[in-house]
Amino acid sequence: LSCLGGKFNHKCIRKFANTNSGFDSTDNQVIARLSLEDGSVYEGISFGAEKPVNGEVVFSTGMVGYTESLTDPSFRGQILALTYPMVGNYGVPSPTALDKYGLQQAFESSNIHATALLVQDYSYTYSHWDAEMSLSQWLKKEGVPGIHGIDTRLITKKIRSKGAMLGKIEFIHQPK
Repeated sequence: LSCLGGKFNHKCIRKFANTNSGFDSTDNQVIARLSLEDGSVYEGISFGAEKPVNGEVVFSTGMVGYTESLTDPSFRGQILALTYPMVGNYGVPSPTALDKYGLQQAFESSNIHATALLVQDYSYTYSHWDAEMSLSQWLKKEGVPGIHGIDTRLITKKIRSKGAMLGKIEFIHQPK
């Protein structure tokens, strides 16, 4: 960003002043269940696509960059647990914005490669000057499940001590 590279001007001020924000509805929340191959089960709330999936459960200890992690091809077919406690607060930038080399600005590739996303706390409100949609909207658009309210640090400790583990995600639709 040239604004942060020592070239702060009026154009940059206008860009940062025009913050995009929004929020996701908390109506009709669906319970999602993660079952691991060792028999442990974790329940949380769905905030992405509601389709059952399975895959190897892996973790990332990064503090920022959920858009980059989700689009990283190295996570293809894996259920990604983020250990940073709050995710989603800055939304998702335009997937079509390109840098001067013709590469996507905030993504590692053109689509999400992770099979699902697990987070401790999902922010239903997002705000960032570059945001075009919420993380929930993006996951639903791409057909990727997301679950929050799961202790991702506990899952990380389990994977570190017991090794790689397969998991599956299912959804519990409650009658209205």
